[in-house]
Amino acid sequence: MTDALAGIRVVDFTTTIAGPHCTRMMADLGADVIKIESPEGDLMRSRPPLRNGASALFAHLNAGKKSVVLDLKKPAASDAARRLAATADIVVENYRPGVTRRLGIDYGTLKALKPDLIYCAISGYGQDGPGADRPAYAPVVHAATGYDLAHLTYQQDKREKPDFNGIFVADFMAGAYAFGGIMAALAQKRATGVGQMVDLAMYDAMLGLLMSEFQRAQFPIELPSRPMYGPVKAKGGYIIIATASERTFGDLARAAGHPEWLEDPRFAKYSDRRENWGQFMDLFEGWSGTVPINELISILEKHSVPCSPYRTVKEALEDPQAKHRGIMEMVRDKGGLCGVPNPPFRLSASDTRARDFTAALGEHTQAVLRAVGLSDAEIAAVG
Repeated sequence: MTDALAGIRVVDFTTTIAGPHCTRMMADLGADVIKIESPEGDLMRSRPPLRNGASALFAHLNAGKKSVVLDLKKPAASDAARRLAATADIVVENYRPGVTRRLGIDYGTLKALKPDLIYCAISGYGQDGPGADRPAYAPVVHAATGYDLAHLTYQQDKREKPDFNGIFVADFMAGAYAFGGIMAALAQKRATGVGQMVDLAMYDAMLGLLMSEFQRAQFPIELPSRPMYGPVKAKGGYIIIATASERTFGDLARAAGHPEWLEDPRFAKYSDRRENWGQFMDLFEGWSGTVPINELISILEKHSVPCSPYRTVKEALEDPQAKHRGIMEMVRDKGGLCGVPNPPFRLSASDTRARDFTAALGEHTQAVLRAVGLSDAEIAAVG
């Protein structure tokens, strides 16, 4: 089976999460991804869990990439980076705006060397504008875009202090959108021969995620007294259900043995249910709270009601469907083997999977730089 991005070279100047997530997807599709690292290495190399000094998080984000060490503050290293970028189809970076210009690896400089280059710049707030220079990590962007306070409004205990969110949503959204932007630019290049710059802002990515909140900011409406997609009581715990359509609500009422709910004017239409959802859940939990979780799930699934127990990630990975899909791929580094996620999409005519190696810091420096014409003396001056 062929690789969708076979023959595509990517020079990757990114660190931490958003950029590496983007470029790992390209490696998963067979691109030749060359990760440029400082002599200290990407800081994710030191993040736990560690096995024999190797970070599983680094493997998660960087499997399948080559590693080249360049100290870009040195003129010789900056020159080597430009020579390498001149051989690339795609360059990706996630420096703060202005840094690449100081390093001599900005879009204008590299485009002069490779006119059809696709260059993706990932930043917190975009490459220009009054807020472009603000430093940003995912938790900051979560707060800045309203994501954290939006999450708070859905909590039933009416907390005043925003919750800590250890899941870096903005990073992974930005990485996925950057991948999409690059693929669009690559398709246009194949049609026209013209390269271009992709300017990806984490801020924009997060605001795009907030569909309902984005619209309510323009057209305020009152939220229901109880969220329509919240925990539902079962005997011994909680489950989640989602009844987004008239049909699924009918299935839910029949599963509970109460078809008369369909005729109740409080619940007959979506607009009625939304307004009276708290009353409906009081009735529903009068039944569901007496049924053990596994039995409740079985009843609901037999009636085609979308539902799930609340599970840990470990439990989710053990699901037979996860194993059937091949969600986890084992990759190798100096710590041994660790599982990383494959891309969430499958292509029928090409391979889509994490590649089975995670490079040691600088493992490919000499081979890659020799291949673009650097001498041993020049290579010795770049690290």
